[in-house]
Amino acid sequence: MGVVWSKQRIYLSACILSVILLVSMFFALQKPVNIEADGKVIKSRVFFSGTVGGVLKKNHITLKEKDKVVPSLETAVSKEMKIVVTRAFKVKVIADGQCREVLSTPITISEAIKLAGFKLDDMDIVKTVPREKTIPNQEIEVIRVTQNNVESKEAIPFEIERTSDNTLERGLTKTVSAGKTGVAMNKIKITYHNGQEIKREVIGSKILQEPVNKVVALGTITTVSRGGMRLDFREARYMRASAYTYTGSNTATGKTPEVGMVAVDPGVIPMGSKLYIEGYGYAHAADTGGAIKGDRLDLFMEERAQCMSWGNRTVKVYVLE
Repeated sequence: MGVVWSKQRIYLSACILSVILLVSMFFALQKPVNIEADGKVIKSRVFFSGTVGGVLKKNHITLKEKDKVVPSLETAVSKEMKIVVTRAFKVKVIADGQCREVLSTPITISEAIKLAGFKLDDMDIVKTVPREKTIPNQEIEVIRVTQNNVESKEAIPFEIERTSDNTLERGLTKTVSAGKTGVAMNKIKITYHNGQEIKREVIGSKILQEPVNKVVALGTITTVSRGGMRLDFREARYMRASAYTYTGSNTATGKTPEVGMVAVDPGVIPMGSKLYIEGYGYAHAADTGGAIKGDRLDLFMEERAQCMSWGNRTVKVYVLE
């Protein structure tokens, strides 16, 4: 009885060992792999000699057009293999007035432009998000840059030279010689973006005719004789003078107008200034007027007939010291 029991125990033990061995072989023959797809990491095991394609099918991962798998679908699975699925996406490329969509996995910007069937020239500008490779729904715009050189004449303004004239009153000027505008030929580089001019720059210039400066004499005299009397003055100037008579209104200083009072523009001749006006005589700035602006004067006269006779004329005015 003891012997029989021993044989049964041996047989049972052998069966158990066989099962353990088979289970161990089953797990030993399976190869663990990691799948990266759609933002997730999937851990899987493959029995015997499976392929990358089989692993994806087993895990219900379907590939669409242009999707990329590394390693390739036909590659035999190895232990601890990493399988990466990169999904293709759409990118818009705009150039030459056209908009084209391309479908691909991440590629360089220049590759996307080429895939869309456009050629990128050296001076062209690419307008898009600052990334090395494309991203989903990215828009890439190609700005065509062209340049053209033209020649254009340009006037060279003359300058003004000033000199003294001791025969002319201070404040007055006299043109000694007229200026003459010069001429230059400029070489201009014009830059266009998509056919629209955006910049001009002078890259060369040649003078065809030198400008001739204008020479102006400035008066230096500060003393003159009028009516047998010496006039010491600060400056002289030519002004347009009209005349007015009493209308019942006082001057801007509140006084009743009288001969010798003149209306001035205070920005030209300060109120209260003493003047000598050729053809009128001594005067002082005591009034203003809405129409009296700049080199204008309005002279007070007793009679309307005198005003009519005076009219509107240019006079030399001395602003006395």
